[in-house]
Amino acid sequence: QVQLVESGGGLVQPGGSLRLSCATSVNIFRFTIMGWYRQAPGKQRELVADVSSGGDPNIADSVKGRFTIFRDNAKNTVYLQMNMLKPEDTAVYYCNAHDWGSSQYWGQGTQVTVSS
Repeated sequence: QVQLVESGGGLVQPGGSLRLSCATSVNIFRFTIMGWYRQAPGKQRELVADVSSGGDPNIADSVKGRFTIFRDNAKNTVYLQMNMLKPEDTAVYYCNAHDWGSSQYWGQGTQVTVSS
Protein backbone atom coordinates (compact mmCIF):
# COMPACT_ATOMS: atom_id res chain seq x y z
CA GLN A 1 0.00 0.00 0.00
CA VAL A 2 1.31 3.41 -0.98
CA GLN A 3 1.66 5.98 1.77
CA LEU A 4 3.08 9.46 1.60
CA VAL A 5 4.09 10.82 4.99
CA GLU A 6 4.73 14.53 5.27
CA SER A 7 6.59 16.40 7.98
CA GLY A 8 8.23 19.74 8.60
CA GLY A 9 5.34 22.18 8.70
CA GLY A 10 4.85 24.75 11.42
CA LEU A 11 4.76 28.41 12.32
CA VAL A 12 7.46 30.70 10.97
CA GLN A 13 7.95 34.46 10.79
CA PRO A 14 7.96 36.28 7.44
CA GLY A 15 11.34 35.93 5.80
CA GLY A 16 12.01 32.64 7.53
CA SER A 17 12.59 29.15 6.15
CA LEU A 18 11.07 25.71 6.46
CA ARG A 19 11.86 22.37 4.86
CA LEU A 20 9.03 19.94 4.17
CA SER A 21 9.69 16.24 3.76
CA CYS A 22 7.59 13.59 2.03
CA ALA A 23 8.62 10.01 2.65
CA THR A 24 7.14 7.22 0.54
CA SER A 25 6.34 3.74 1.80
CA VAL A 26 7.45 2.20 -1.50
CA ASN A 27 10.42 2.63 -3.81
CA ILE A 28 10.43 6.21 -5.05
CA PHE A 29 11.09 5.07 -8.62
CA ARG A 30 7.56 3.71 -8.67
CA PHE A 31 6.54 7.31 -9.37
CA THR A 32 7.07 9.35 -12.52
CA ILE A 33 6.53 12.65 -10.77
CA MET A 34 6.38 13.73 -7.16
CA GLY A 35 5.43 17.15 -6.00
CA TRP A 36 3.88 19.53 -3.53
CA TYR A 37 0.54 21.27 -3.73
CA ARG A 38 -0.96 23.76 -1.31
CA GLN A 39 -4.42 24.91 -0.39
CA ALA A 40 -5.17 28.12 1.48
CA PRO A 41 -8.57 28.71 3.13
CA GLY A 42 -11.19 29.55 0.53
CA LYS A 43 -8.85 28.86 -2.38
CA GLN A 44 -8.30 25.99 -4.78
CA ARG A 45 -5.46 23.58 -4.38
CA GLU A 46 -2.51 24.66 -6.50
CA LEU A 47 0.75 23.15 -7.64
CA VAL A 48 3.79 24.54 -5.86
CA ALA A 49 6.55 22.39 -7.35
CA ASP A 50 7.19 18.94 -8.72
CA VAL A 51 10.16 16.87 -9.77
CA SER A 52 10.44 14.05 -12.30
CA SER A 53 12.01 10.66 -11.72
CA GLY A 54 15.03 12.06 -13.56
CA GLY A 55 15.30 14.92 -11.11
CA ASP A 56 14.01 17.72 -13.35
CA PRO A 57 12.20 20.35 -11.23
CA ASN A 58 9.16 22.40 -12.11
CA ILE A 59 8.50 25.42 -9.88
CA ALA A 60 5.39 27.60 -9.83
CA ASP A 61 5.99 31.24 -10.75
CA SER A 62 4.59 32.40 -7.40
CA VAL A 63 7.43 30.73 -5.50
CA LYS A 64 10.20 30.68 -8.07
CA GLY A 65 13.47 31.94 -6.62
CA ARG A 66 12.31 31.18 -3.07
CA PHE A 67 11.37 27.48 -3.09
CA THR A 68 13.32 24.51 -4.36
CA ILE A 69 12.35 20.86 -4.70
CA PHE A 70 14.72 17.94 -4.64
CA ARG A 71 14.67 14.23 -3.99
CA ASP A 72 16.85 11.78 -2.10
CA ASN A 73 16.30 8.49 -3.86
CA ALA A 74 18.20 6.51 -1.25
CA LYS A 75 15.76 7.72 1.40
CA ASN A 76 12.65 7.52 -0.81
CA THR A 77 11.99 11.13 0.14
CA VAL A 78 11.15 14.38 -1.63
CA TYR A 79 11.86 17.72 -0.01
CA LEU A 80 10.49 21.22 -0.46
CA GLN A 81 12.90 23.88 0.77
CA MET A 82 11.01 27.10 1.40
CA ASN A 83 12.98 30.32 1.92
CA MET A 84 11.94 33.95 2.25
CA LEU A 85 8.48 32.86 3.32
CA LYS A 86 5.60 35.31 3.01
CA PRO A 87 2.23 35.42 4.78
CA GLU A 88 0.59 34.47 1.47
CA ASP A 89 2.47 31.16 1.60
CA THR A 90 0.26 30.15 4.52
CA ALA A 91 -1.62 27.00 3.53
CA VAL A 92 -1.89 23.27 4.02
CA TYR A 93 0.82 21.65 1.93
CA TYR A 94 0.17 18.24 0.38
CA CYS A 95 2.61 15.77 -1.06
CA ASN A 96 1.52 14.21 -4.35
CA ALA A 97 2.82 11.33 -6.45
CA HIS A 98 1.92 9.94 -9.87
CA ASP A 99 2.85 6.38 -10.70
CA TRP A 100 3.66 4.96 -14.11
CA GLY A 101 0.03 4.01 -14.61
CA SER A 102 -2.84 6.39 -14.06
CA SER A 103 -2.88 6.48 -10.29
CA GLN A 104 -1.97 9.35 -8.07
CA TYR A 105 -1.57 9.52 -4.33
CA TRP A 106 -1.82 12.22 -1.68
CA GLY A 107 -0.35 12.74 1.72
CA GLN A 108 -2.40 13.85 4.69
CA GLY A 109 -1.20 17.46 4.52
CA THR A 110 0.95 19.61 6.78
CA GLN A 111 0.11 23.13 7.92
CA VAL A 112 2.48 25.99 7.15
CA THR A 113 1.70 29.30 8.80
CA VAL A 114 3.73 32.42 8.08
CA SER A 115 2.97 35.12 10.60
CA SER A 116 4.68 37.57 12.91
